[in-house]
Formats: sequence, C-alpha cells, structure tokens
Amino acid sequence: MTDSPIWHPFTQHGLGEPIPLVVRGEGAALYTADGRRIIDGISSWWVTTHGHRHPRIMAAIAEQTGKLDQIIFAGWTHEPAEALARGLTAIMPRELTRVFYSDSGSTSVEVALKMALGFWANRGAPRHRILVMQHSYHGDTIGTMSVGERGVYNAAYAPLLFDVGTLPFPRAGAEQATLDALEAACREAPAALIVEPLLLGAGGMLIYPAWVLAEMRAICARHGVLFIADEVMTGWGRTGTLLACEQAGVVPDILCLSKGLTGGAIPLAVTMATEAIFEAHFSRDRARMFFHSSSYTANPIACAAANANLAIWRDEPVAARIADLSARQARRLAGLAGRPGVANPRAIGTVTAIDITDPQGGGYLSQLGPRLLRHFRERDLLLRPMGNTVYVMPPYCIDDADLDRIYAAIGEALD
Repeated sequence: MTDSPIWHPFTQHGLGEPIPLVVRGEGAALYTADGRRIIDGISSWWVTTHGHRHPRIMAAIAEQTGKLDQIIFAGWTHEPAEALARGLTAIMPRELTRVFYSDSGSTSVEVALKMALGFWANRGAPRHRILVMQHSYHGDTIGTMSVGERGVYNAAYAPLLFDVGTLPFPRAGAEQATLDALEAACREAPAALIVEPLLLGAGGMLIYPAWVLAEMRAICARHGVLFIADEVMTGWGRTGTLLACEQAGVVPDILCLSKGLTGGAIPLAVTMATEAIFEAHFSRDRARMFFHSSSYTANPIACAAANANLAIWRDEPVAARIADLSARQARRLAGLAGRPGVANPRAIGTVTAIDITDPQGGGYLSQLGPRLLRHFRERDLLLRPMGNTVYVMPPYCIDDADLDRIYAAIGEALD
C-alpha cells in the first residue's frame, strides 16, 4: 500500500514503483521536490508543445482569472470561447465551420461519434456501425474504448463495449488489404470511419503513409460514409504539420482536437464539424438538438489559454521549430538504427520510436517495460515505454544537450 490516497492512472500500485513529486516545470524540464531536474521526453503524455509554463499562455490564464472563471455554456457564451472558435475556423480547413467544446481527447471523440450517429438519425436514415483501424486508441470512456483496440486495456469492460468493424493496419507492403477491407465494409453503409491520421499512438507509435490516408478518405467519400479524424495526439505539429491530415491533402467531416490545443497547459478539447453535420441537427424540433455537454464545456480560462496558443502559432516561428526538431530527432534515431536489439526504427515529424527486441515477446505487457521505465527514471528522464517500444516526443523547445541525454540513455538501455 502507499501512504498517498491517490489512485494514479495506468499505474499498478502493487509493484511499489516510486512516484516522484514534481514541484515546478519550465521549458522541456520538470523539477522534483528532492531537487532533481527531469527532462520531459514525452511532453507529459503528448500534451506540452511549446514547453512548460510558456509565458504567453501563463499570462493569458492569469489575466482571465481576473475576469471570469466559469459559466454554463448551454444558452450562454463568453468572449474567450467566441474568439477561439473564430481563430480555429481561420486556421483549420475551411470546410470545418462548426466548433463544439468539451474537456478532453476522449470526450472530443465521444462527441464525434454522437455527431455521426445523430447525423444519420436526423436524416431519417439511421446508421449505427462504426469502422475502426486495428491497433487504434481513441480514449478510455465506453464509446472510445469501443472504437479502440480490444485487449488488456479494456478486457474487463468488454460487456459494455459496442461492436465495430475493424480494418487491418496498413503495414508496409500490405496497404491494399486495408483499402480492400474498407471498400467492402463501406458497401454495408456504416455510419463512419474513425482513424488516427498517419500515426497510431498508444497502439505502439505505428506509422502509415499519407497516400493510404488519402485513399481511405476517397473510399469513404464515394460511399457517403462519414470520415472522423482523431488528431488529439497528431495535431498541433506532432507529425510535422499543423494537422497530420494536411500531408494527405484530406479534410475530414469531423475533426477531434485536444492535448496541444492549449499548448498542454490546461484541459480543453474541440470537435469540429462540417456545415452538413450541423445542419442535420438544426431544427425547430427540440428533439433533434445535439444532446451532449459537460459542466466545464468551454471553460473561459481554458479558452484563454488556447487563444494564447493560437497567437503563438500566428506570431512565432513554430513551424520552423518543428522542422528543426524533426531533423534533430531523425539524426539521433539514425544513430540507434543499426544497433543490436533495435527493430523497426521509425520517425514522423517530431516523433521517433524503436522496438527493443524482447526474446520473451513484446507488446504492452513486455517484461522489458518496467525495467526500461526504471532505467530512464534513474537517469532523470521522463520517458514512458509502451512495453518494449521506446519513443521520444519532446516539447518543441528542447535543446540538443537534453536530446543527447535522452538518446544516450536509450543507448545504455540497449547495452
């Protein structure tokens, strides 16, 4: 048992692993109560883009706390939310005209699924089946678990999960099998396909080419199947562009954004939709409204942080920083690629990953996972391997010295 009453996420407390107390963050580093400086190599679970406590975001939060902290968003509005919606529709694909607020990546996907089903129901031609990709992950609520990979993550909750149609992951050389499976599934008139564009995160940092994403979008369009892009992790520059969808030249019917939306400073999410999705719910019939909300929908303080993030993207050379980090990451990955024990070295944008050969079998519950976690923690690094998969996804501000420490520690782990 632990002295703290806290029950931590994705933590097996029975292993007795230490849980450091973090007291401060700055840039690409975190500082603990016992005086250690920890390099944040995974952007604190993929959220921190510009660095911890970015001055413009912190200032926006502080200013907003002096004006308005919280207000019901059903039938009311406020300027931070209005400004953010205008800013998002200006920076995102022009077809995505509507912005629905929520408070996490999981809820943004739940909203997307409900929008898709409501679209078909309100058109008088209800469809219920959702298509998903093998190894995908979209969150930990019931709906998002249903459209994610089935396995150890959600086995205990299987009776609650709804059935979906699963497409094989488009592994190299077998991409056509995925496209053929999608074509066949679309003939059965499903409601929607949901994908993580180009990069599957929790599924093992799996990468597939942009042309496959473009073909999947085209197949859905031909069959009138809604296309949902979950860019909760891939958005805000992680794959090298503002959205991963840009690299395939595709625009989804519904787009999910969170994590980097506020620069990672405070929880907020949006689900953006085309006018057709909105119009399907627009009526004088109150029974056709979109029945979804949460208490903190469009929290003013969170919206202020997101507005500051948009200002950073607008005023600062963020794209250049992303390109520079992508190149620096790729060079260091190349130094590991030929090492014994390294399998499937891969990179996309600011993200790199390798699989470390595990004679006892890989996967999320690989016995290498806890050993690697301990190895990195002892070297003052926040890296969180997924089983035998080690990935690096740092804030865009990380310097060469900190990157070198990360990759030196990975090299030591291989030794």
